[in-house]
Amino acid sequence: MYDPTRLAALVAVAEAGSITRAAARLGYTAPALSQQLAKLEREAGAELLLRHHRGARLTPAGELLAGRARRVLDEMDQARHELARLAGLSGGLLRVGTFVTAGIHLLPPVLSAFRRAHPDVELAVTDYEPPAGVAAVAAGDADLALTHAYEPAAAEPLPAGVTAEPLLVEELVLVTAPGQILSEGSGPLPVAELAGRPLISSAPDHPPRRGVERALADAGATTAVVCRSPGYALVCALVSAGLGVAVVPEMVASMSPTPLAVRRLEPSAFRRTISVVHREDRNAAAASLVALLRNGFGRAGTP
Repeated sequence: MYDPTRLAALVAVAEAGSITRAAARLGYTAPALSQQLAKLEREAGAELLLRHHRGARLTPAGELLAGRARRVLDEMDQARHELARLAGLSGGLLRVGTFVTAGIHLLPPVLSAFRRAHPDVELAVTDYEPPAGVAAVAAGDADLALTHAYEPAAAEPLPAGVTAEPLLVEELVLVTAPGQILSEGSGPLPVAELAGRPLISSAPDHPPRRGVERALADAGATTAVVCRSPGYALVCALVSAGLGVAVVPEMVASMSPTPLAVRRLEPSAFRRTISVVHREDRNAAAASLVALLRNGFGRAGTP
């Protein structure tokens, strides 16, 4: 039996006229593709390629095998489409909910992988600021949604029939303008050191943040600016301008377009967990995307 990957490599060389160009098309390095072709030649028991300084061309044996390989690969593609149709992964609409940070920085490569695997499924992406995505899934307005929860906070029960799977856990960190005294030092900063410091209160009325806001107030942080937007871009811009300090997710701090100093907090009980929520009776397309999210993020891993 010939390996389909190696057959595809032979067809690519036949079409590109060069191992280097075929490797670029397939996402291999040229040496890696040469190894695959050498293995195919051993499987075939014949020389399939003649390599020369301008590229490579197929021998008569290579032409024969490449012609057969095209038909085999076409049949395999057709089989994949038919199996996808049977599984409910051909056609239809998959409705995905997300929040801003995940929608910009985490979701696109996963959706790209889904589109490559299931090109016939239409995608609709909607912004739901947590916990609205959970409600959308429960109401049937979304097939799945990315959401988040903060610690410290009281756990919120999920609606009946809805399941949440943690994908990513990240610490909340302190951000300050560069050069401020709280940015000095390499070790974690005790939360008690925030007492009397001007704090930019990030969306105090936002349900997921209430527990964090309460803990910072208990530590004695003094609210200098109230930022009622749940988006962090404005918070980071205000911090960078020297209007106060803020506690934000690590990913937000690392991707801020404005200059910030970042310091971890002690104790490290301030966290954000990003999860995917879906109905227990999710369809095949939703199940496939959940699997890609799980593999792409790493189950409850760090960013």
